[in-house]
Amino acid sequence: MKNLKSLILFIGCAGLLLQGCGPNLNPNADKEEWIALFNGQNLEGWTPKIKGFKLGKNHNNTFRVTNGNLKVSYAAYDSFDSKFGHLFYKTKFSHYRLKAQYRMVGEQAKGGPGWAFANNGFMLHCQDPKTMTLNQDFPMSTEFQLLAGKDHDERPTGNLCTPGCHVHINGKLVEDHCIPHTKGVTYPLEKWVSIEAIVLGDSIIHQIVETDTVISFTKPVIGGVLEGLDKDKFKEGIPITEGYIAIQGESHDTEFRNIELLDLCGCKDKKALNYKSYYVKHNPSECIYD
Repeated sequence: MKNLKSLILFIGCAGLLLQGCGPNLNPNADKEEWIALFNGQNLEGWTPKIKGFKLGKNHNNTFRVTNGNLKVSYAAYDSFDSKFGHLFYKTKFSHYRLKAQYRMVGEQAKGGPGWAFANNGFMLHCQDPKTMTLNQDFPMSTEFQLLAGKDHDERPTGNLCTPGCHVHINGKLVEDHCIPHTKGVTYPLEKWVSIEAIVLGDSIIHQIVETDTVISFTKPVIGGVLEGLDKDKFKEGIPITEGYIAIQGESHDTEFRNIELLDLCGCKDKKALNYKSYYVKHNPSECIYD
């Protein structure tokens, strides 16, 4: 698949095969109902987890709202001191489309690792933040890596990193921690970049930058080394089919806006009042008939 249009067509065709026959009782069945994950005013619905601090402690006001944008800020830090942070959305999802815009701004925090310059990410299929240990660097997840350029170096955005898990690409298990691609573009600091993730459980995940699909993978499973991960709770080889969404903080100021999600899991029964034609996964418990 080369672009977003073909991906949407793919999802639509899959939905047609699964939705069954019969009259459609919802006149708005084709209208997409996007959820605004960020309201532009505050961090309602989001909870921070920063290394060394309990869940909910927003150390040094790392995650904040500035000029209507959700911002990862290190203005109050004297030194980064490995205080890797993540901001978790409240709801767990399995099948969805996630859209957002991001840009890297300002300077990297003093003491930040070299690789973390102009580096952030959307963490998908995250473990429940309540299960993270106090000094855990990153949640177990698949990371949609977000980058900006440095000097004249090529740093295409949209790579895949896999803290605490492995994925399959072209049918083969890939155990590398970070998996680069060759299709992306290097964007400068301060430039807004549009990204989208299409997540269909563990069947396939597409990472899209400015409408171009830069990497696709399937069958994420628990595996590999992740500092602080409770291995008693997370066993090697277990499929990862759902999870939370988190925004990363790795020492460089980053801004986000227009963070929206289209849930692709819902009632696929045409006889239900809340049937949607674009749903991919059927959840009969959500069907409403009167």
